Amino acid sequence: MTEQQNLVPNEETANNQKKNLKIIAIISTFGGLLFGFDTGVINGALPYMAKPDQLNLTALTEGLVTSSLLFGAAFGAMFSGKLADTYGRRKVILYLAIIFLITTIGCTLAPNVPVMVTFRFLLGLAVGGASVAVPTFLAEMSPAERRGQMVTQNELMIVSGQLLAYTTNAIIANTLGGTGNTWRYMLVIATLPAIILWIGMLIVPESPRWYAAQGKFKEAFKVLKHIRKEKRAKIELKQIKQSIESESKVVQVRFKDLATPWIRRIVLLGIGIAIIQQITGVNSIMYYGTQILESSGFTTEVALIANIANGVISVLSTFLGIWLLGKVGRKPMLLTGLIGTSLTLLLIGIFSLTLNGTTVLPYAVLCMTVTFLAFQQGAVSPVTWLMLAEIFPLKLRGLGMGVSVFCLWITNFLIGLLFPILLDKIGLSYTFFLFVVLGFFAITFVIKFLPETRGKSLEQLEQYFLNLDKYKGKIPES
Repeated sequence: MTEQQNLVPNEETANNQKKNLKIIAIISTFGGLLFGFDTGVINGALPYMAKPDQLNLTALTEGLVTSSLLFGAAFGAMFSGKLADTYGRRKVILYLAIIFLITTIGCTLAPNVPVMVTFRFLLGLAVGGASVAVPTFLAEMSPAERRGQMVTQNELMIVSGQLLAYTTNAIIANTLGGTGNTWRYMLVIATLPAIILWIGMLIVPESPRWYAAQGKFKEAFKVLKHIRKEKRAKIELKQIKQSIESESKVVQVRFKDLATPWIRRIVLLGIGIAIIQQITGVNSIMYYGTQILESSGFTTEVALIANIANGVISVLSTFLGIWLLGKVGRKPMLLTGLIGTSLTLLLIGIFSLTLNGTTVLPYAVLCMTVTFLAFQQGAVSPVTWLMLAEIFPLKLRGLGMGVSVFCLWITNFLIGLLFPILLDKIGLSYTFFLFVVLGFFAITFVIKFLPETRGKSLEQLEQYFLNLDKYKGKIPES
């Protein structure tokens, strides 16, 4: 056999391995799509749920229906990592797909508010679980040089899920003309990606990293050969063994270790980063965008169509944010995003006061919400998740990420609960002025406490927090 003939099957094998990896990424990120859809669909469903002949929602129960999912997500995110370590990433995602399916049906058929809130909380467990399990699975399946691309693909699927929710909401509402059960048709669509995720995960292999951690090196190598060239698979398995061996020697930080000043500083910084991502008010727009546009003067059906623009700009801005992360420092990027979001919220508040009752107001508010999301999804959100991944040393990563992400979801829950109440009690303008004040505190926090982490190793960051007074805000070069 000639060298050229021998090359053909090798090329075919390599193409199959790339195809296998692509299929794994597409199937598993349906977890991200469900995350986005289930957090976005409520945006259009609420106005129809609120009607007297449906769930007859008040401002308080509207907040409870929306935020119960977020409360559940906080606990789903907290426990799913441990479950994935014990039972496997693939198996946990498989079970999450079943929870997505059952709870979506429960929400769709809910006859009253208590049942709806219960099923929304249980749905939140799946959303929070997916927010941890899917990126972990992707990171462990992907080759090192494509890890960033594959993990951020999940972020794209989240915002794509929100865009899909906004689009189907608008189509259903305008097709059915706002009849009684409109919101049920909106919610039930999420069963389709849940079924696809469940069926898909049945054929997807387990993470080789998890197999190796269980001492199942033969199974790990078999999976690696499915998605890598054989020579690369052998090298990578060796690296995984070395990594597991070194990690086993690391003494993990526990809650009692928060008494140590440098550990406390870095955990508080992680909590701060998580909270400032939420107090911009981003999820008031993602969850209540339709109500905001209704308050400014659009009809419900027109507001649902206009809200699609928010979904489109979120997707496009996420692409931009991923590109900017490789070009710009974390701190200036985050500051620019926070200044942009605060200014646009200030303008929404001013326009709502000065243009109230005019035909210009709804279009001005729509323009500002789109601009807000460009700053949020293009700068604030990408930096938040990247910095949370960068600042924690290995021995602190489990505790630090767990506490920070829990605080992020709890802040998200509080905003989701309180926003409709604030909108009802103090109106659109003053609600957004309140977010502007919170934005000022966020900007101050970033200027005063946030170090620049781009291009710095975990060891350099650890030295920085150990000797904070000595380095005076500047991370050492070596």
